[in-house]
Amino acid sequence: MEQEPIVFCKGGGCTAKLGPDVLSRVLSQIPKVEDPNLLIGYENSDDAAVYKLAEDLAIVQTLDFFPPMVDDPYIFGQIAAANALSDVYAMGGEVKTALNIVCFPETMDLNVLGQILLGGSEKVREAGGVLAGGHSIADADVKYGLSVTGVIHPEKIFANNRCEEGDVLLLTKPLGTGIVCTANRLGEASKSAMALAVKSMTALNKYASEIMKKYQVHGCTDVTGFGFLVHLCEMLTDQYSACIDASAIPYIPECPEYVEEFYLTAAGQRNRNHVESQIAFVDCSFAMEEILFDAQTSGGLLVSMPPEDGAAALEELKKLGLPCNIVGQVTARKEKTVIVRG
Repeated sequence: MEQEPIVFCKGGGCTAKLGPDVLSRVLSQIPKVEDPNLLIGYENSDDAAVYKLAEDLAIVQTLDFFPPMVDDPYIFGQIAAANALSDVYAMGGEVKTALNIVCFPETMDLNVLGQILLGGSEKVREAGGVLAGGHSIADADVKYGLSVTGVIHPEKIFANNRCEEGDVLLLTKPLGTGIVCTANRLGEASKSAMALAVKSMTALNKYASEIMKKYQVHGCTDVTGFGFLVHLCEMLTDQYSACIDASAIPYIPECPEYVEEFYLTAAGQRNRNHVESQIAFVDCSFAMEEILFDAQTSGGLLVSMPPEDGAAALEELKKLGLPCNIVGQVTARKEKTVIVRG
């Protein structure tokens, strides 16, 4: 019997997230929790919560799920799991357990669900974690992800907002997965572009995080649904600015062509609307602007670290086999939060 294809939602992967404007307004209404053991909460838009259990032990908690952005259910399961696990690695933590989060139509072939869960379980196993259960509901559309618990030493957390002036900014994966997946849904993405996007999205940030632990890290986040520029602005807060070299940005090579054909996402436009007033583009193409605003699914780590550490870490990261680079530098506060030079 021919396998029933996944029915796509209006937006797949991290492009399905609520926009940063809407989310920030909602979160601002929630009272802040006063607990000295809550080391990282939601106030600074960090990647995961960190709660201290003992002087040498804290837990890292996160969850993430979304609709499919690729046709293959097994690959979708891998991507969704890698994306959820990434938040633990962005904090510098170690994955311990994971729980499946499943939304699935009762009328769809259960073999599709089996392939999604198989892909996810294999990534949890690769992470060194244990898949301990989960929760499922009947829904009109497919959605999948994980709730993940990790551990970390309370004094070794990679927070997202502790950049220092003079730091270099290192990006560990290429940008452009949202643009490529959009082109692919319209039947216009090349096999090579989609292959690189899938390779990037299924790659665990575990290996990049392990490299970073060897060096001094001042700030770290993973680049996901809010795109490179929104995540960077969150890292810089109102204390610093950054100068980005557009020519150094790693991205999937076909992206400028797809941007010219306007294979763009609503999520990318929400990201632009949220931070455009904070960005100065100097001799920068429209295509590069869109790549920098593009919502990423299971994107790479963006790390702020001393220049000498950044150069050494980059040489190790290159061995992981994905495009990566030092893309800019943290500066003293300027009128604009980020200056992008073409």
